[in-house]
Amino acid sequence: MSELTTKVIWLTGASSGIGEALAYELAKKGARLILSARRKEELERVKSHCVSASQHNIRILPLDLSQPASLEISTQAAIQYFGHIDILINNGGISQRSLIQETSVEVYRRLMEVNFFGAIALTKYLLPHFVSRKQGHFATMSSVAGKFGTPFRSGYAASKHALHGFFDAVRAEHWKDNISVTMLCPGVIHTPISIAALTGDGSPLNKMDKLQAKGKPADWCARQIVKAIEKKKEEVYIGGKEVLLLYIKRFFPSLFSKIIRKVTVR
Repeated sequence: MSELTTKVIWLTGASSGIGEALAYELAKKGARLILSARRKEELERVKSHCVSASQHNIRILPLDLSQPASLEISTQAAIQYFGHIDILINNGGISQRSLIQETSVEVYRRLMEVNFFGAIALTKYLLPHFVSRKQGHFATMSSVAGKFGTPFRSGYAASKHALHGFFDAVRAEHWKDNISVTMLCPGVIHTPISIAALTGDGSPLNKMDKLQAKGKPADWCARQIVKAIEKKKEEVYIGGKEVLLLYIKRFFPSLFSKIIRKVTVR
């Protein structure tokens, strides 16, 4: 039996990509799921494909991370579905494919609103519930870009870096409340994230970039994430050769700078 069997898990960004793959993997583990994203019809599709003991164990809660006024109500609704929540997986987000010089400030604000403020709002609103129960687990989707910046992803990297600072503080402030924090840092994973990625004027890229197309499968990534959550790891790196860049930056920063400037794919 999995550590996640019967656990109530709220998963954002569940309608595609890593989030969709996570929904399938968590359902197979016997978890009770609350699936959230903007598109209700896509959430219904994902729910219908989940292998679960009962479809009643999977609930749909549409939400938009860019609409802060709605997130407190959504959190209360999520709690009411099963009476409590054990784990929040902050997976919802949006990427970027544009040079700094061509990117509007509005695009940077949107990236921060969805990737950072959306995640911390749900965390803030759920935190009293975890504290009152003296247990809980926040698993937050960062990226290897949350550990270093690359060309064409300046705002995306900044939003993911910010998550690390915030959740390090959550871990330090609430360890006595038996609240765990897991930072998930995938590398290049084959998902549609680049298709919806924002360009400099805020319009979507509308194509799969070459690097993304060569990424590791989303279902493989989901299995690594579930293992990390089961083991309550504090931080985990998931991907291929690009994960090596984390260690090159740490121990050979000058070499890292020479390597990363050659990244041109968008």
